[in-house]
Amino acid sequence: MSDWIDVCALDDLDDEDVTRFDHGGRTYAVYRCGDRVHATDGHCTHERVHLCDGLVMDHVIECPKHNGRFDIRDGRALGAPACVDLKTWPARVAGGVIQIQV
Repeated sequence: MSDWIDVCALDDLDDEDVTRFDHGGRTYAVYRCGDRVHATDGHCTHERVHLCDGLVMDHVIECPKHNGRFDIRDGRALGAPACVDLKTWPARVAGGVIQIQV
């Protein structure tokens, strides 16, 4: 069974922002878009650059290195150089805390 893991307070993450979260030997990228939260693998599938340094706009994260773009809602790669989708993880807000299910 998968567990819900606390990431941070919802108020600690600005709207259209991303944070890095490391847990269990894995790096995640956790996003806030309004009152919705999302989680993906923390590295770009193109060259394994940390996505936490990228730009989030309209549910899209842009990798800071080669501008690969992904839809944070489903992990879909949106064009070259990123051609492989990101793995996504269930995310929620419970009691004002962002949680992901791993």
